[in-house]
Amino acid sequence: MRIIAGEMRGRQLKAVEGLHTRPTSDKVKGAIFSVLGDKVLNSRVLDLFAGTGNLAIEALSRGSSEVVLVEKNYDAYQVIRKNLEQVGVSQKSKLLLMDAFKFIHRYPDEVFNLIFLDPPYRQELIPKVLQSLKEYSYLSADGVIIAETAKDEKLTDDLYPFEIRKTAEYGDTKIWYLQRMDV
Repeated sequence: MRIIAGEMRGRQLKAVEGLHTRPTSDKVKGAIFSVLGDKVLNSRVLDLFAGTGNLAIEALSRGSSEVVLVEKNYDAYQVIRKNLEQVGVSQKSKLLLMDAFKFIHRYPDEVFNLIFLDPPYRQELIPKVLQSLKEYSYLSADGVIIAETAKDEKLTDDLYPFEIRKTAEYGDTKIWYLQRMDV
């Protein structure tokens, strides 16, 4: 696993041993950031279910100003900490060892331009997270939520005030891009 573009391009990242995490592939990561384009520049990024920190670190490499990474698995948290230190971005990062839902309810005044949601597949976590995010103003007016699911998963719950703006499939992965309806 490596950083694929930006100032840290080519730098290798550590992965978590075992099956607790499923890092986003370079192909999918490249496609996500291609869609986001300049939205990454100077953005404030939230990476819930951060895993290895792969997506947040890629965002920093491409010009994001700050990232907040939330991970509840201790082994994954340690890998993220090492990855942040290894590529020298600890000062632009806030890493929290906690459950994603606790973070949402504990920090209700946070606002982000980009929110990455890459939880374990087939556990219906993304609809639950979106429901929790609705209670607060986490997403900036022109911000984007990028959700990663298994290809056969659906986001069927009432998403208001968010709406699906784009989807894309890559192998067994589906990426959902959501924004506020009033944008």
